[in-house]
Amino acid sequence: MIALRLDDLKQYTDVLRSRTGQPVTVRFVEPGDAAELQNYFRSLSSRSRYNRFLGAISELPNSELDHFTHFGDAGPFSVVATINADGSETIVGEARYAFHTGTESLEFGLSIDDRWQGRGLGKSLLANIECRAAALGAQTLLGDTLRSNDAMIALARKSGFEFKQNPDDWKLVRFEKHIEVAPKDIRCASWRLAAASRLASPVLAPAQ
Repeated sequence: MIALRLDDLKQYTDVLRSRTGQPVTVRFVEPGDAAELQNYFRSLSSRSRYNRFLGAISELPNSELDHFTHFGDAGPFSVVATINADGSETIVGEARYAFHTGTESLEFGLSIDDRWQGRGLGKSLLANIECRAAALGAQTLLGDTLRSNDAMIALARKSGFEFKQNPDDWKLVRFEKHIEVAPKDIRCASWRLAAASRLASPVLAPAQ
């Protein structure tokens, strides 16, 4: 697993494009994002929050919000997708992922602002997570979602995931994808460089 430069998180920032061509910045969450991230979760529809957290909540508990906005170089990691709206940064999506050293797998969950769904942002954000997984040395990318979450299931299917029964909860379906990407072939430039640094000086860290 690579050791992240926690004093310079901006070097891991990526710029995606929505289906209409609008630039969308993906960056690590920082402590100063807490209020805006909480507002983002509050603004999601109740169905979107239920799908994201596999249960009914109106906002993140303070302890969980703290976990989202603080991390060490072993993760788990949180990222936000933002747009520039009238000169201010607005969160339109988020993702959280964890690398598990023992199984060489990266587990993730994500959400997209209801007003931005259907614009290809989910697919782009998932592709970015795959870049991060490859850079970290993961062999498998996986997630769990409710069987009723048609949007996430459709996104995973379009992105090449296979489906299986969740071993712990019959209400969930697990989607998995084998990753076999050489560092030089990682599509995201920042994570291609990160993968090269991992190969030059590998650092193993326990999964959280």
